[in-house]
Amino acid sequence: MAAIEIGFSGLAACYILLILPLAAMLWLRIPLIGQTLIAVIRMTVQLLLVGFYLQFLFDLDDARLTTLWLVVMISVADLSILRTTGLCLRCFAVPLFLALVVGTALPLFFFMALLLRQPNWMAAQYVVPIAGMILGNCLRADIVGIRTFYTSIRTSNRDYLRRLACGAGRAEAVRPYLRDACAAALAPTVASMATVGLVSLPGMMTGVILGGANPMVAIQYQIAIMIAIFCGTAVTVVAVLLLTLRSAFTPSGILDLTIFR
Repeated sequence: MAAIEIGFSGLAACYILLILPLAAMLWLRIPLIGQTLIAVIRMTVQLLLVGFYLQFLFDLDDARLTTLWLVVMISVADLSILRTTGLCLRCFAVPLFLALVVGTALPLFFFMALLLRQPNWMAAQYVVPIAGMILGNCLRADIVGIRTFYTSIRTSNRDYLRRLACGAGRAEAVRPYLRDACAAALAPTVASMATVGLVSLPGMMTGVILGGANPMVAIQYQIAIMIAIFCGTAVTVVAVLLLTLRSAFTPSGILDLTIFR
């Protein structure tokens, strides 16, 4: 069974559903109506443009264009994380970009080469959506991890300085904050893995089923992508925190407050 096409007329009918949340906002006088409408318009335009481009990308299936698109995706994620966390772009952009590359490329390689066993490891039809799922989860985890790590050190700076004064090196002094930040970043993914299939049917599984595949095939894909996402998230969070230590701290181990915008 092939996937059922919604069509532009059916898609237009979906916008009728917006009446319900907008009406609730209007009744409760929630000042988000304008932002919601702008967000819906942006979402529609962005996804339509991306859809047209991805169709072109899939048809052409050129490894160079696919790689370029992945670089664009990672760069946008990089800027989004730094804008959300409020950290210095100059200090964190390159380390964060490298961490995102490693955290995305490693599970993506295993997924393409060992699980799908694709002869073309850069097949756009597979690489782009899988990398997007991994990168999207890395983005959310990095925001939580980076914000928790640096905000915790900043707010409890006296305790941190006390550790340094007692003879602890920078690596030893930041270890408790690093542990807490990684735990906070990974907790949502761990909770999602623990409840997947019972609370919700995730995106990969739902998409494969709607595409007409057997549910057991969809489950295999979902297990694989959840493990890939968890691997990418863990690698990215740990890597970005370790890679930014040199630029975020002075040689004596004191947090450089100029990293906060």
